[in-house]
Amino acid sequence: MTESEIYQGYTQVELDAQYDNRSRVPEHVDIHAAFQADGDAVLADFNARLDIPFGPSPEETLDIYLPNGVSSEAGGAPVNVFLHGGYWFSRHKNDFRFLARGLVPAGAIMVVVNYALIPSVDLDELVRQCRAAVAWTHDNAASFGGNPERIYVSGHSAGGHLTAMMMATDWPAFRDGLPGDLIKATTALSGIYDLAPIRMTFMQETLQFTPDQVTRYSPEFLRPATNAPLIIGVGGDESEEFLRQSDALMKAWGAGGGGSTDCSLMVLDGINHFTILGEYANPESDLTRAVARQMGLG
Repeated sequence: MTESEIYQGYTQVELDAQYDNRSRVPEHVDIHAAFQADGDAVLADFNARLDIPFGPSPEETLDIYLPNGVSSEAGGAPVNVFLHGGYWFSRHKNDFRFLARGLVPAGAIMVVVNYALIPSVDLDELVRQCRAAVAWTHDNAASFGGNPERIYVSGHSAGGHLTAMMMATDWPAFRDGLPGDLIKATTALSGIYDLAPIRMTFMQETLQFTPDQVTRYSPEFLRPATNAPLIIGVGGDESEEFLRQSDALMKAWGAGGGGSTDCSLMVLDGINHFTILGEYANPESDLTRAVARQMGLG
């Protein structure tokens, strides 16, 4: 008996394979081990402020990586808030220290956020915590040499999804006193912008996404609350679904698709779901240079 198609022509086995990045990239263990080793070295090479609380729970902490010397720019240095991936149920900010090597040498401050993971919290609370981290960064930027008028957000995988959700956030409604244009630009890497297929995969047993959450947290079908520029990055060696998701957000939000956002899509040849992070940690890569320019540093 032939297995039936459940989504976009995929069978259950095929759809699971589209989103099973670890099986798709068997060397992911070695890739992450190298990232971890470099992250340990980063602590010796950079001025870092670690484990700063931004909310009431133990998981709501962030790390701040500072460029050498005092910013000579009026108002302080631009700040990039990074939201990590892990399909909303794995990884920790400490796994992403190595990313400081990308933007910090160019003069950016990088804030790497930790948040509580599913199933200890649901998606509603997870998104709220990320919003709280961005708001905290805006409120406190001046205290660590940052410019509250130059807040940027980036993220990878589930963090790419969360980055898009930050763009779809009405900041004055989230909290009184926050500006509507709090975020000046974003970079979403290897993200998931339609949660419907995720709910059909092997991960749903852990994630327990509800139909209402899929509706409220699928950026492709929302509208950004700002016309801030957006870089959508994806590896050319990623699955067809990850490539489709990135293209779909570009079409939904970009001016060419009827949206109002200045979107640019970067498909990085020869790069997979994990090595795209290595590109973001490389100050000489096309990706990092594009983000630096976006931040007014290039």
